[in-house]
Parts: sequence; C-alpha cells; structure tokens
Amino acid sequence: MEFKVELDVFSGPLDLLLYLVKKHEVDVAAVPLATVAAEFVAHIDVLEALALDEVGEFVELASVLLEIKARALVPRPEEIEEPLDLPREDLVRRLLEYKQYRDAASLLEDRARRQESRFPRHAVDEPTGADTAPPPALIGDVHVWDLVGAMSRVLARREKRKPRQIVHDDTPIERHIERVESLVSERGRVAFSDLFDDDMSRPRLVGIFLAVLELVRRGRLAARQDRLFDEIWLEPPRPGPPPDHGPPPDQEPA
Repeated sequence: MEFKVELDVFSGPLDLLLYLVKKHEVDVAAVPLATVAAEFVAHIDVLEALALDEVGEFVELASVLLEIKARALVPRPEEIEEPLDLPREDLVRRLLEYKQYRDAASLLEDRARRQESRFPRHAVDEPTGADTAPPPALIGDVHVWDLVGAMSRVLARREKRKPRQIVHDDTPIERHIERVESLVSERGRVAFSDLFDDDMSRPRLVGIFLAVLELVRRGRLAARQDRLFDEIWLEPPRPGPPPDHGPPPDQEPA
C-alpha cells in the first residue's frame, strides 16, 4: 500500500529508501533522481485526478526533484560542481520530513470510502461476521500502486484528446461497482484499460477507477499482471480450498 521505488540500487517503499539514505547505507549520489521523478509525477497525475487535499505537498517535492533533473542536464564547469550538489542534500532533508508518504496509498482508500459514504452500500455487498478478514493488499502479483500506474497511463492517453466541453458526471460509485463487476462476470476476464474510453469525462474515469479499487479491497475482484508494466487483468476471485469439516457423523476416523 506504499509508493514504491524501483531502482538498480534499491527496490522497496520510499520511506525505507529515505531511512537508508539518512543512515548512509545508500549513497544518495547513486539514486537516479530523474527516474524517481518520472515515477513520482505519474502517481501525482492520479492523485490530482482524485482531488486529494494532500497533493500540494507531493507537488512541491516533485518540483524539487525536477529541478535537480534539470540541473543534471545542463553542462557544469568543474569548479562549480560542488555547489550544484547542495540541492540534492536539500532534497534528502525535505524527503525525510514527509513521513506521510507512507500513507499515500491509504489516502486513495479514504477517498473511496468518503465517496461511497454518499451512497449507502447494499447489505449484500459484504459478508458480515467477526471472522471476516480484509483481503491482502497484494492480489496475484498486483499492488495497489500498480493499478495507480495503470490509471496514470489511461489519463495520459485521454489528455492527448482535448475535450470539447466540460461534462459533469455524478454517477454513484455503487453504480460503477455494479457495472464493472457485471462486465467481469459476463466476460470472465477484463483488461483494466478496456474499462475506459478516450472520450470519457474525468469524473467518470475517476469513478470507475475508485470502483475497481473498492472491488479489489473487498475481495470481489482479483487483479493480475504477467510482467511489470504489462496489462492488468481483472478476474473473479479464485475460490479457496473447501473447509475441512472432518469425517461425516456416521463415519468414524480410521
């Protein structure tokens, strides 16, 4: 449920990378900031689409990353190389102050719950009982942030086409949930990108995305991906092994 960084020198949550940098166990000079910035800005696009209040802090941090990326592209005389490294140290200081990074993905769920609270869910949506456990954050080999990355590509594809007019869409998230679940049930397997059209309004795109997140969270859909950055497929959840109730009452164990 965390924003993950995939680098040659490190793979894992951003807060762990910051901790290792602080402890000098990872050399910040070996961290390709341009790569981190590119991944981060892709996630920012989705966070902005979801209208998260906290996105301003993320944007500020992204601007620092992009500034360092720009400096790296400019030829620098040997004698001023050290002063130009100072923003990199400032970046580390700023990163270490943003502990809420660890809660970035949970903000998506909070947003979905707030949206859902406007439209009460049906009683059949979730089973009740003390033994009901939430589904794991990892479904197949797809993390929540993999879905966020796929959504960023959908938004980028849409931005290539300029909308002719602003369209308001107040479709309840429960309606999107019903449609997505029905489509997966009919086809047996649906590509995540096939849920969206280039002409869809942004509110509708976001509503469908939140519906997918909610269905995965409830364990009513499984999300699977063969390789990193490949298409994400939505499928009905695979049934688990039947419970072992022991031998029939009229049969004694051997």
